[in-house]
Amino acid sequence: MAAQTFHHTRSNSFPLPSRLSPLVSQIDEHLNRLKASNATSTSSAISHKLNGLQDLYDSVDKLLQLPFSQLALVQEQHKEWVNELLDGSLRLLDLCSTAKDVVLQTKENAHEIQSVLRRRRSGELELVGEVKRYFISRKVLQKTIHKALRNLNGLETNRVFSSSDDHETTAMVSLLREVEQVTSSTLEYLLSMISGPKEQSKPGSWLVSKLLHHKRTACEQAGRDINEFEKVDASLRLLVNQKMSRSENIINIEMQNQLKDLELCTQDFEDGLECLFRCMIKARVFLLNTLNP
Repeated sequence: MAAQTFHHTRSNSFPLPSRLSPLVSQIDEHLNRLKASNATSTSSAISHKLNGLQDLYDSVDKLLQLPFSQLALVQEQHKEWVNELLDGSLRLLDLCSTAKDVVLQTKENAHEIQSVLRRRRSGELELVGEVKRYFISRKVLQKTIHKALRNLNGLETNRVFSSSDDHETTAMVSLLREVEQVTSSTLEYLLSMISGPKEQSKPGSWLVSKLLHHKRTACEQAGRDINEFEKVDASLRLLVNQKMSRSENIINIEMQNQLKDLELCTQDFEDGLECLFRCMIKARVFLLNTLNP
């Protein structure tokens, strides 16, 4: 499932007070950097986005702690907006939690395959059995991801503002919605990468062929990067279909390297998601305290 396109929703007709300009400028800079990288969905780019989101939420926290922000959001006429932001934050926390669980399970699955490969002399059947368990787990994780992304559909990328003459608060709420949207987009990219294409490539497809013959340049010329998850899937499909013999040591070494890359990738995701989760919790607490002083 492709990540939703990020939309800039804030209107220039809703200027924030000049006293907030430094913080607003910081948030805008973070948002612009994150939006500029939307076209890139490699694992390193997503890890960079997760780090960028942490910096973004640090600035958001400072904005929410300002007396102006707290006084503006506590107004009765703005209670609906705050509730809407709280609902969005809860959905994003659920999505982030799902991403954390999926990443952890993927890392553990890859580690199990690595362990069996290191003791391969214990038997080919053991390895094939572990690979089959890996793909069973992958299917379960894919279903979890698809369900989480479907549930996210309720979090609209564009919302209609209720009428208000308070342009300053309207602009601030719009800014917070942008933060919500870019967070959603990044998590969708991450989950979509882990899930993989809807239709898995067959063992005899170009992807497996290129992996088997180590023609990475040909893969790059095919128009898209092959991420760590797809590489491991393709190599293990070769194995489970008995197209790779024990004597092919070079393939075994390549698979070990791919699994190691996947482990490092998932570790980066795990660290980034944990920090992001804490940042979002902190922002949600500020909003809750504003609603219930």
